[in-house]
Amino acid sequence: MRKIRHPRALVLTLGAAALCAVFAVATADRATAKDEKAAPRPALSVTTARPATTNLPINLTANGSIAAWQEAIIGSESNSLRLAEVRVNVGDVVKQGEVLAVFADEAVRADIDVARASLLEAQANAQEAKSNADRARKLEKSGALSAQQVTEYFTGERTANARVKSAQASLTQQQLRLKYTQVVAPDSGVISARSATVGAVVGVGTELFRMIRQGRLEWRAEVVAQDLGRIRPGRKAIVRAASGLEVAGKVRTVAPSVDPQTRVALVYVDLPPALAGNMPLKAGMFASGRFELGASNALTVPQQSVIVRDGFSHVFRLNPDSRVSQVKVTLGRRLGERVEVVNGVNADTPIVVSGAGFLNDGDLVRNIATPAAPAVAAPRTSTAR
Repeated sequence: MRKIRHPRALVLTLGAAALCAVFAVATADRATAKDEKAAPRPALSVTTARPATTNLPINLTANGSIAAWQEAIIGSESNSLRLAEVRVNVGDVVKQGEVLAVFADEAVRADIDVARASLLEAQANAQEAKSNADRARKLEKSGALSAQQVTEYFTGERTANARVKSAQASLTQQQLRLKYTQVVAPDSGVISARSATVGAVVGVGTELFRMIRQGRLEWRAEVVAQDLGRIRPGRKAIVRAASGLEVAGKVRTVAPSVDPQTRVALVYVDLPPALAGNMPLKAGMFASGRFELGASNALTVPQQSVIVRDGFSHVFRLNPDSRVSQVKVTLGRRLGERVEVVNGVNADTPIVVSGAGFLNDGDLVRNIATPAAPAVAAPRTSTAR
């Protein structure tokens, strides 16, 4: 017959077993926590790259103003005439000899008729005086005329000839006045200003128009004295307009003197003509630009790897223990997504690229291999048979 245990003993046995299980679980948890403390988790997964040698352009940046190469002032050559017609406006492209404005010429044409009549009268008098002088020459030796009469005939001939020349000059003057009733362009270019108004009566020398000769503009760049030796005539320059568009130009000349107050000199850069009307640069604009002085090799890193903290540029170097160190660097030229590092890192230094902005000095990271760029198949070329 089977012996039945006491219920109290059974309860004690079960309690002891439960305590052992709880103790085992707690021990396991402490071991796991100890292991986790011994092997900390990485703060972030990052990608790295090494600095690369890149051929970068050598540029010299400068600021300056856009101005007209030469601005011609077109004025009135007629006096006290009414402006009857204005044919051009600001921005119009004109050619040399093109009529810009016309003055009323009725009074001038009337003066021409008077001058022409005076000339005809003087020519008639001169013809009569010449005939008298010719007769005096024939009778001079015969004694039919006194010496005084002969002298008077000769003097009358010379006086009549002089009056003919005077009348001819007056006619020419009036014809010039008629010519000046038409204001013509002295050169090809673009009208930059207009003060001519229909109906106005202006005097000689009054400004009517201003014109940018041949549409030529120039960039007057301000360059400090120590950089002048690096710029030579013929160098290429890139001028950036306010809209962001860039225009290529060429250095024409460097000013022979430096401003004693600012210690800068002007460099004159020829820009493409504005005759087409679509030039993004306008006279009077402020513009920045750069002079292209050549190219050189430089150590560069991706722009993404550079962070700015406390006003200085830094990169994160990946150490052999998978921790990063914040390194202060000096930046130089930029080309696309890469930036030159003047000092702070070497060509064999692994640099954190992605995730650099979320790291601190000494963080543990996991380095993920950068995926390779997909291969691009070479285009097939047909071969003639």
